[in-house]
Amino acid sequence: MCPTVTAAPDNLQWNAPGPRQAAWLSASGHPVPRRVVEADDGMPADTAYRLACEGTALLWRGDFQNARQLLQAMARRWDRKPFKPGETITQTFHLYRQAQLQRARVLGMLLVPIEAGFAIPLRRAPDVRQACREAYGELHSEAVVSLRELQGVIGAHEWRKKGVPVPALNARIHPHYGVFSPVRGEYVELVAQAPLPRADCAFDIGTGTGVLAAVLARRGVRRIIATDTDERALACARENIDRLGLASRVRIEQADLFPHGRAGLIVCNPPWVPGPAHGNLDRAVYDPDSRMLRGFLAGLADHLEPDGEGWLILSDLAEHLGLRSRASLLDLVDRAGLRVIDRLETRPRHPKAQAAADPLHAARLAETTALWRLAKH
Repeated sequence: MCPTVTAAPDNLQWNAPGPRQAAWLSASGHPVPRRVVEADDGMPADTAYRLACEGTALLWRGDFQNARQLLQAMARRWDRKPFKPGETITQTFHLYRQAQLQRARVLGMLLVPIEAGFAIPLRRAPDVRQACREAYGELHSEAVVSLRELQGVIGAHEWRKKGVPVPALNARIHPHYGVFSPVRGEYVELVAQAPLPRADCAFDIGTGTGVLAAVLARRGVRRIIATDTDERALACARENIDRLGLASRVRIEQADLFPHGRAGLIVCNPPWVPGPAHGNLDRAVYDPDSRMLRGFLAGLADHLEPDGEGWLILSDLAEHLGLRSRASLLDLVDRAGLRVIDRLETRPRHPKAQAAADPLHAARLAETTALWRLAKH
């Protein structure tokens, strides 16, 4: 199932030389550029970078592969800028995130035109029709998209085709565009290894790709209800569950956190970092005001069977960044009428944990991912 095409309320408007307009595509939720000039192979990288930094978007009319090289040149110019850390790790985090958002805004100023049906009318342009349909739905008019976002759409399409290997399933999970991919496998392994309570029914809250629901089904839980609010995630989870042959045991429901009823096991892997989500894709990482974490803990006791368990899978990166203390997390647990039975943890193995040049390296190096086993008081 394809999502509805995402176009901003305003079309992109520019002069070439007369007035022109086209639909603005942004699955990431980025605003429509207000100043646009046309550019081609003759534009120097320094000029393109200066215009982008000033807030002027560049609508490309040259060779597609040259546009890719120009984008790389613009990225190199940005990355040469020195980053000045703050006095504390928390200040450094906010400064670094602000810098990354600014980088994304500048690099997002290089635009490419798209015709109805998602053909790109540029020399040496790849066939992106299927990738774009998966991300945007159908398109029946001319449109414009950021080249940087388009590259993300193409990359997501390749991941969707080949899938992400999940050793706990001895199979692959196929993430859709905009749905958090289980590339950080340590949280999946925790769910695969934790002592399983006696439970005929389990809930998987915020299922995403459906990977944790699939792991629980493979571990022998007879009935699982997996919920999410995002249509992309729901479609992705259904496809993965069907592909794995688990549709008779896993039901996918659209719900804000909990479905109706109670379960002997309730699992939740909320976004790990409290903070505003700048765009749709940020919501897999950032939990504004810890809404999902708070909602899960606050409603858990009411949805657990008397002897049931809730599994909260959470990185402690926010603690090392000074964004949330361990004491405040335990206070949320206690105020929800819950107690901690056990805490299983593992170290992340993603590349950023080993990148010494990362301004947040000290926090990433200390990070652990934990599965908190919770029960009612």
